[in-house]
Amino acid sequence: MTTKFPLPEDATKMTALYVSAMNAGDADAVLSLYTEDAASVWDQEQAVSGAEHAQAVKELMAKRPVMRAELKESYVTGDTALLVVDWSFDIEGEEPLSGTGLDVLRKGPDGKWRYAIDNPFGDN
Repeated sequence: MTTKFPLPEDATKMTALYVSAMNAGDADAVLSLYTEDAASVWDQEQAVSGAEHAQAVKELMAKRPVMRAELKESYVTGDTALLVVDWSFDIEGEEPLSGTGLDVLRKGPDGKWRYAIDNPFGDN
């Protein structure tokens, strides 16, 4: 990961870090915030991971979204955290997107947090 977006040792810092990486347009930085086996539920019908997830991030980033997010709740136990996040995306020429996400984070052996499950539509 680039030093511009270092992974946090505090799980509650992930939302702000994700927004910063997204708004910087840095797809590699966004992808580095996930575990290798992370699952994203960007399509409410099916979770994606691996190459499919990387492609979805790159396609979204190509649209140059502007993201806002606010951490509403956080629960941390051992090496697992649950974050509840209100978020929105503004993409030029498209309807704004928003929701309440449920994010599960995992602490790695390096003491840094990464997304294991990213469900931006956790309230549906």
